Amino acid sequence: MTFAAAIAQISPKLGDLKSNLALYEEKIRAAAKEKVDLLLFPELSLTGYFLRDMVPSVALRLSSPEIATLKRLSREVDFVAGLVEESSDYRFFNAAVYFEGGEIRHVHRKVYLPTYGMFDEQRYFARGDRLRAFDSKFGRMAVLICEDLWHPSTVYLAALDGALAILCPSTSPLRGITEGEPRDDNARYWELINRTYAETFSLYLVYGNRTGFEDGVGFWGGSEIVDPFGEKIAKARYYEEDFIVGQVDLDSVRRKRTMAPLLRDEDIDLTINELMRIRGRLPQKAEGKRRKVKDK
Repeated sequence: MTFAAAIAQISPKLGDLKSNLALYEEKIRAAAKEKVDLLLFPELSLTGYFLRDMVPSVALRLSSPEIATLKRLSREVDFVAGLVEESSDYRFFNAAVYFEGGEIRHVHRKVYLPTYGMFDEQRYFARGDRLRAFDSKFGRMAVLICEDLWHPSTVYLAALDGALAILCPSTSPLRGITEGEPRDDNARYWELINRTYAETFSLYLVYGNRTGFEDGVGFWGGSEIVDPFGEKIAKARYYEEDFIVGQVDLDSVRRKRTMAPLLRDEDIDLTINELMRIRGRLPQKAEGKRRKVKDK
């Protein structure tokens, strides 16, 4: 299966659903003209990122009129939208929704919410509690949102669940420039893990970052599509809006996994057993620390 994947590297407006929805429609129409099959938008690109107390006002139920509009647009091009999802019990999630042929195919709620440095996601969002690969008309995929991908366990689980491609919407900020480098330090690290994960787990990695400025913070862009051999097949510009397209050939996943059958040889029972051992030991350590405090 070969298909054209694209990334809309955009600069959304903070808290402006109407404006950002119009931007989505513009990019989807452009993708349709270029015969794109699957389009990835960045993390929270329908709302902006530093929402803070605006989260409830921009949150969408899956039954919202805006979601109906996105469903309609997906009849032209399948795409992944980054938005705030409100659950039936009034929790808010940093979510990525995969729209396919007028319907919702998959919803991923961000599992790892950063709360360090400039980030404060756990204060405003509930944490996702599952990670699943899913079947699309192109093949089996998984969605991971930004910080999710910094945890190797997420890609490992997705690959074991049969994912041939990882779609990663991101909102990655600038974090300092190294002298002589055309990119910032955050870009360097992201490019390293994208290539490492793609090659190690023999899958495609489609990484869509945003650009622009928000609340005084800049975003470096640099979206990319990396194949199972660690080669970049499409690369967006740094620091400015862009639109890139790359041909994803899932047969190359088969070729790479035949050459390096690491997933075939993975001992899942060993992993589970050792994780259970480690998990069982942690409470004992914590209990021991509490006893020492009491003794003092």
